[in-house]
Amino acid sequence: MHRWLSEEKVFKDPVHNYIHVQDEVIWSLINTPEFQRLRRIRQLGTSYLTFHGAEHSRFSHSLGVYEITRRIISQFERSGYTDWPRSEKLVALCAALLHDLGHGPFSHSIEEAFQMHHEDWTCKILLGETEVGNVLREISPDFPDKVAAVIRKDYDNPIVVNLVSSPLDADRMDYLLRDAYFTGVNYGTIDMDRILRMLRPFQGRVVVKESGMHAVEDYLMSRYQMYWQVYFHPVTRSSEIILRQILRRVKELYRSGHSFCFLPHPLPNLFHGDISVTDYLQLDEALMQTTFMQWTREDDERLSDLCSRFLNRKLYKYVELDSPELEMLDEIRNAFRQVGLEPEYDMEIDFPTDLPYDVFRPDGGVRQKQILLLDRQERLREISEVSDIVRSISGLHRGKTHLYYPDNKLCAVMDRLPRPVARIFEQRK
Repeated sequence: MHRWLSEEKVFKDPVHNYIHVQDEVIWSLINTPEFQRLRRIRQLGTSYLTFHGAEHSRFSHSLGVYEITRRIISQFERSGYTDWPRSEKLVALCAALLHDLGHGPFSHSIEEAFQMHHEDWTCKILLGETEVGNVLREISPDFPDKVAAVIRKDYDNPIVVNLVSSPLDADRMDYLLRDAYFTGVNYGTIDMDRILRMLRPFQGRVVVKESGMHAVEDYLMSRYQMYWQVYFHPVTRSSEIILRQILRRVKELYRSGHSFCFLPHPLPNLFHGDISVTDYLQLDEALMQTTFMQWTREDDERLSDLCSRFLNRKLYKYVELDSPELEMLDEIRNAFRQVGLEPEYDMEIDFPTDLPYDVFRPDGGVRQKQILLLDRQERLREISEVSDIVRSISGLHRGKTHLYYPDNKLCAVMDRLPRPVARIFEQRK
């Protein structure tokens, strides 16, 4: 059963000014422990070690995605689109609010370390015996399944899926604006009001009026810049590398029977790979950072050193590798071993890559992954067919290969390295 709040609730927000809550179910979801946990998960993982203002949470981002979705739905209604019932709008709003519910501490780094996906955990939380699940079941017994279907992208109304997950969705628009604001850069500033006014539901998906093309071009260029200036910043990559190494080392020690000085619940279950929803919801960044602090006193020098580096921002340095040097990687690894370094931990190769926009390909383009423009004759065209700007950045695999290493350890053995290897590091100091 759907009910309105007796009085609208508002959140003051630095990005959207105000976030408006009128549905009782949305207010109830926000106040569940599962959603409140997102206050303790940073939106940008380890980026706070690069951009000191990047302390914003998944909680604030999720509220922002909800607000943009609410505004898009209002825009659709003003444009005369009345073909979907109130229940469908509520599915979209709940999915927008809860889409990141399954994120763990440090988000993508912990997913990679333990081969899991936050979308799967989001669905488990929605469908499980949780307060979020109970709130959704009060709407109808099958309502959690509907919201989970949107998260899985197999809901039977693709317009609802488009609002939450598409190349031009509420999720992307909020994180571009929010991440730009909190990192202090200008790249992510987009004309969201113009974009929202130009969105239309058409033939089972969300499209853009052709007159809004320039605002979408600006959005795609902002996304392009944010990836290379913020998300793939080499210092952030260094902190992510150390975090991954901490988790890898802990798993190695745990499997070898190491006796840890500190191993709080539910970490053993996480290492076993059989963690329950209840235990997973106890994982947050406060727990992990407290654990890392205790592990700085571990008997294992490798784990102790990595945790100290992460907490005190003693990150790995990096050098850029050109093509001739990439051919020397085996030689570099052997040289590291010969002087007592461990290539498995004391060097890592990183090549960040991203596709700013997947250009349409007639032999296999996926229409749901394209931004489609609607002209006055109600014809649809993929944006890169019309925009020279989008074509210029479509399909680009831009990136530089970096070799990361602990500077203090390498400096101590630099004079023992073979000259061709030592020269790679010396010339970039």
